[in-house]
Parts: sequence; C-alpha cells; structure tokens
Amino acid sequence: MLGSICRVTATSPETGSAGATYNERSAAELVDDLLLDRIDALRVLRADTPEEKGALLEEIAGPGRPEQDIISQLSKARPLYRPDRFMEAHRLAMRSLEVLDRNGNRPATFRRRLGPLLPVASYVVGLMTRFIVKGYQNSTIETIRKLYERREANAQWGTPEHSMLRQARIDSSRVEPGYKGNPLGLPTFLLGGAAISSFASGLTALFDVVFHNVVAFIATVTVLGLLFLSLAWCALFSASVARRRIRLSTQQPLKALWETIGACGDPPHDTSYSFAAYAIVLLVAAGLLVPAAIALLFGGVFN
Repeated sequence: MLGSICRVTATSPETGSAGATYNERSAAELVDDLLLDRIDALRVLRADTPEEKGALLEEIAGPGRPEQDIISQLSKARPLYRPDRFMEAHRLAMRSLEVLDRNGNRPATFRRRLGPLLPVASYVVGLMTRFIVKGYQNSTIETIRKLYERREANAQWGTPEHSMLRQARIDSSRVEPGYKGNPLGLPTFLLGGAAISSFASGLTALFDVVFHNVVAFIATVTVLGLLFLSLAWCALFSASVARRRIRLSTQQPLKALWETIGACGDPPHDTSYSFAAYAIVLLVAAGLLVPAAIALLFGGVFN
C-alpha cells in the first residue's frame, strides 16, 4: 500500500512541492522497510509468536548432517538395535579395554639404535603414550557408562532389553574407577604449585647467568633447539605407538558394540593424531622461534 501511495503522489499534478516532499519521505521509508526485512536477525526479533521466531531462526542456518542424524536417531525408538548380540558385544568391549589397560603403557620397541639416549627416550615416549592411552580409556569407559544409563532409562521396565542394559551399566560403573587415573603417571608433588614455582625460580636464575655469558648463551640455545626437536620426534613416535595399540585392542569391539546398540553416533576416537599434530607444531615452532627471539632480545648484551 505504501508503494501505491508513493506512485499516486508522484503522478498527481495537484501535489506541488509538498507532495514531492511526501513522495521522497515515503520512498525513503519504503527502502528502509525493505532493508530491514532482508536482515534475518531483525526478522527474528520482530516476529510475534515463539513458533514464528523459531521458524525464522531455523531458516538462517538450514538443514545439515547433524539435523539429519537427529531425525534418523529419533525415528529408531528401540533401546537396542540387536538385543540378541548386545551382551556378547558388551563383554567383548569390556575385555578389549582390559587388554588395552594391560598393554597400552608397555615400553615401545625402537627401530633405531639410540645408544645412551635409549633410557631417556623410552621414558619420555612411555610418558606420552600413557597420556594418550589413559585419556582414551577414561573417555571411552565414561561414554559407555553414560550410553548404558540413557538407554536403560529409555527401555521399558521388565523387558529383556532393560535387564541387559541394567546389568551392562552396573558392570561399566564397577570398572570405571579402575580405568581412571593420572594420565601422566607422575607423582602428585611434581604437579603441585610448589614444584612449579621452584622450577620457575631455577629457570630465572639460569637465564640470569646465560644472558651475561656468550659461551653459555650459545650452548643454551643449541641445547634448547635439540631438546625441542627431540620432544617433537618423541611426540610423533608416541602417537604412532598409542594409535596402533588402541586400534588393535578396541576399534573393532567398540564398533560392534555401537552397532548392536544402534542410533548412537560413532564410538569414541583417540587423540593420537591431534596430539602428534599439536605437539609437533608447537614444539618445532618453539624450537625455531624461541632461540631467535632470545638472540634478538638480548643480542645487545654481548656487543
């Protein structure tokens, strides 16, 4: 209607200057209205009912894979997809976690001869491998227990599915505390604030000496560079060891368990690849940038 008024006003010979002013003002208001209507956020705010606001809000993103999974999983109302194979898959999954817990942290076999560095490399690789494996165990057993709890609540009381899920949930809850622990395996006092404060104080004292001696400065930069590169190699090797052991012990049993439960997404994934990628990027960057930054910041001391 506003556009009709504008057109009538523009073609009317009796409007004169006042009509021209009204026409210009109406056209400006029409443009503003059109622009506001094209902004999704403002359309949502201007909606009247919660249903209309929700519909407008959903139009902004559109459907995707998560939305398709939601519809697919809601359409499968049974608590177990294959109740006839569930207990077998549950027992196999529990056994696979036991095997991983027993063998996941064992010393790795090195293909290269490291000579006197072998004990140090073995300890560092073992520490990193334990971190990946224990973190995977913690998240996996917790995910299984929560999944059992939710499917048990979804099952009808007195049915075989409810009884099996209850038994499986009790089993997972019983063994969960035994799988959880300190991923690093270090003594508690080394992770406390006092130990970190003492280490920082010693590092500060070392820097005070290094930055006033040319020989000490060069030696420290060289050692730091070699240390960072060595840690990057250890991180990559540890991720490879952890990934292989996790795949051999738990990948197929957990996949079978998830398939018997049905409509529950994917089994938990380990963080070996992410650990290797992040560790290598950070350590190599530190190994290259930290010595250069120290040389640039404190180079004037030796001039």
